[in-house]
Amino acid sequence: MVELLPLANIEPQAVEHLLDAAFGPDRFGRTAYRIREGTAAIPALSFALVEDGSLIGTIQCWPVALRTKEGTAYPLVMVGPVAVRPDLQRGGHGRALMAHMLEAAEAHADGALMMIGDPEYYGRFFGFSADATGAWDLPGPYEKRRLLARSVNGHDLPVDPGMISPR
Repeated sequence: MVELLPLANIEPQAVEHLLDAAFGPDRFGRTAYRIREGTAAIPALSFALVEDGSLIGTIQCWPVALRTKEGTAYPLVMVGPVAVRPDLQRGGHGRALMAHMLEAAEAHADGALMMIGDPEYYGRFFGFSADATGAWDLPGPYEKRRLLARSVNGHDLPVDPGMISPR
């Protein structure tokens, strides 16, 4: 039996082992980790997928902001990582996690959603695009076409130039 649970119900070390298996131990050097450094995942938007008592997938969301040179800070929610145990990838588990998080975001997100991801996949299935992110910047290397965003819960996407950083 597969269950979706709050990520807070899962042992943190089990989550770290899953993330290492899905992304490798060098994952901490990625730009996404720089963006969310020093913040805690948003409990109402972070979930685990458990099958027969074993962790098989997670999704985490983080409080970040787009900060303009003028000092305006637009709150955003950074989606990711979305991780599924490697031997179970391509089985719809990541899609189930994303769909569950998006449903929760419609009620609980305090800003639009942003992520670094595959535009073809996240655009087609979940409505993310790079249309509003062209003037945004990140504190590290990234491909512009992979910086995606989506309105949610009535929060519009900021289009001002700025840097994404922790809130």
